[in-house]
Amino acid sequence: MDPKNVVVLSDVWKSFRTSKGGVEALRGVDLEVLSGEIFGFLGPNGAGKTTTLRILTTLLPFDKGEARVAGVDVKKEPQKVREQIGYVSQKGGADRSATGWENLVLQGCLYGMSKQEAKKQANRLVETFALEECIQRFVSTYSGGQQRRLDIALGMMHQPKILFLDEPTNGLDPQNRSHLWSKILQLKEEGVTIFLTSHYLDEVDALSDRLAIMDYGKIVATGTPAMLKKEISGDIVTIGVRKEYHSKVIELLEVESMIREVTPHDQNLRLYVDKGEAALPQIFRLLDQAKIQLETIQMAVPSLNDVFLKQTGRLLRNEEPS
Repeated sequence: MDPKNVVVLSDVWKSFRTSKGGVEALRGVDLEVLSGEIFGFLGPNGAGKTTTLRILTTLLPFDKGEARVAGVDVKKEPQKVREQIGYVSQKGGADRSATGWENLVLQGCLYGMSKQEAKKQANRLVETFALEECIQRFVSTYSGGQQRRLDIALGMMHQPKILFLDEPTNGLDPQNRSHLWSKILQLKEEGVTIFLTSHYLDEVDALSDRLAIMDYGKIVATGTPAMLKKEISGDIVTIGVRKEYHSKVIELLEVESMIREVTPHDQNLRLYVDKGEAALPQIFRLLDQAKIQLETIQMAVPSLNDVFLKQTGRLLRNEEPS
């Protein structure tokens, strides 16, 4: 294993038995996460994201393949893996009937710290995550932002090398999301490797050094956000015409050299073009000559959502968090 790789999955398979037969949740997954990076992990419902995360955090056995975290074999030495990782689930793990301070100190003691060591680390994390005003209050009184900052602080109590964050800002308002982003970036600066799953594409775009997209139990794309967007290149023109004209419009436009691809999506057609400003007049002219009424038109540069659509055939923003 390359020492720069702190998470490695090699040909990992996982299936589940159901009343209707077997379901292959993971189908030969290969994945590498580099030390010190923020790694984004995207996928629609049922893609295998949660299964992958649970395997990496020792919460779920897998059928075959190899999984290593911080150089440790997940299957053979799960306890050693747990000592190296922090895990913050969507729901969090704080005891709401205790204070934030009590939660932090207890978490430290559960990881084998003395009470003095736990208090010292708790004090550092209270400052890091700006919890001073609420740390002595019961967690049941916390706002959503305070709750998520405490959850991540709990995950960092034993100073893990790798922090797994599952939808860390789900349900937070923009201000609290932005605040939490700054704290996640601060952890990266301190040398923590962060494995981030999120349904917010702007979050993954802003925070991730690299990302992977999973669909139907396989990794379908990996790279930096900029690299994946560059692979689409050019501009994206979305046009709205009546659905009965879709096939005619596709036939009309796909032969044009400046239009590299035409794909239907919902009630619209998406055109991948080299230069949008040059393609628009040509599109207007061709539709006018064919007497096809244009209802809507929009031009944009590629986004992560466009990358996601290209790889999976659907937009992540239309999916519900899994």
